[in-house]
Amino acid sequence: MTLTAAARLDDPALLAAADPSDMLRQVASSAAQVRMAVRAVAEAEIGAALDGGRPRAIVVTGMGGSGVAGDVLAAVCGTGSPVQVLAVHDYQLPGWIGGADLVIAVSCSGATQETLSAASDAVRRDAGLICVGGAGSPLATLAEQASAPFIPVTSAGMPRSTLWGLAIPLVVVASRLGVLDMGEDAYEAAAAELERISHLCRPSSESFVNPAKSLALDLAGSVPMIWGTSPLAGVAAYRFACQLNENAKYPAVYGVLPEANHNQVVAFDGVFGGGPGAAAPGQGGPGADEASAAGDGVPMLRLVLLRDGQEHPLVARRREESAQLARSRGIGVSELATSGERPLERLASLVQLIDYTTVYLAIAQGIDPGPVAAIEDLKARIA
Repeated sequence: MTLTAAARLDDPALLAAADPSDMLRQVASSAAQVRMAVRAVAEAEIGAALDGGRPRAIVVTGMGGSGVAGDVLAAVCGTGSPVQVLAVHDYQLPGWIGGADLVIAVSCSGATQETLSAASDAVRRDAGLICVGGAGSPLATLAEQASAPFIPVTSAGMPRSTLWGLAIPLVVVASRLGVLDMGEDAYEAAAAELERISHLCRPSSESFVNPAKSLALDLAGSVPMIWGTSPLAGVAAYRFACQLNENAKYPAVYGVLPEANHNQVVAFDGVFGGGPGAAAPGQGGPGADEASAAGDGVPMLRLVLLRDGQEHPLVARRREESAQLARSRGIGVSELATSGERPLERLASLVQLIDYTTVYLAIAQGIDPGPVAAIEDLKARIA
């Protein structure tokens, strides 16, 4: 008998067997990562790097699951930040970076080629440097040689599962520089929110009451188009797409409102939406075996709206009308809303649900969420 996607997710034995890398446990460690990271920064000797006061810019260099920590910092600092916060995912730093700026190099393994290159670039330019990553790694050695502070990170297993262990040190540094106004209780509030979402999305919770399992079943067989309704929710949308790629080996498109209304929305009328050759409105339903599909087996779009409680009123109107427009084309719509008032807490409420969803989607499709064979193959080819 062929198992349905829901059956795979709701059978504890099957669920455990389908997750040999223990990715669900890694996601569940998020709250502990926050608390450990705060302690790690307190124990690290970073005072000298902060003595000069606010830098002109904070530049975070990193790749993949480590690099998104820089995007998290930018989102938490927000558009009101007194200094520019820039995430760089490349071998080189932008040409304008120099002695007035602080570069934070982030690599969970401490061996990421691009990050080591950019960190060395920062040293050559006499920029301030702080390194965050695996103890005893090449990045730790580089920091020692450059007399730069190093903040060790304990990996949860995979870099993409260690987001909070990598991102929280950046937030603490920015707070100590006066770039952020973070009360001491802000970290615990974020950790508590991560624990709350983890309880809702726990493996023993069945799909009809588990928001992450339900969303995974809704996404199965579709092409997710994920829109954030603020810069902060836009970072969550980017995270969602990346986690779909790595955990579920699944494609996705991400964007941010209002910009997505000026380009991506037109895909609603294409072959993946309600255009010529597409499925009739209402065709299909949730679950991998029931997903809507356009003509000739082409999957349908599914619009996923990540709703920030602090979104602009005009963006709120765009979100509402975008959902109605999608539904009028027969495109399914899912909405996720932030919880809490503070930026770190709001982002945590989205990201934790996202991370669980992408692992459950992998399992629902019979895919091991742990390995990233294509990345490893590519590394071997360019080594």
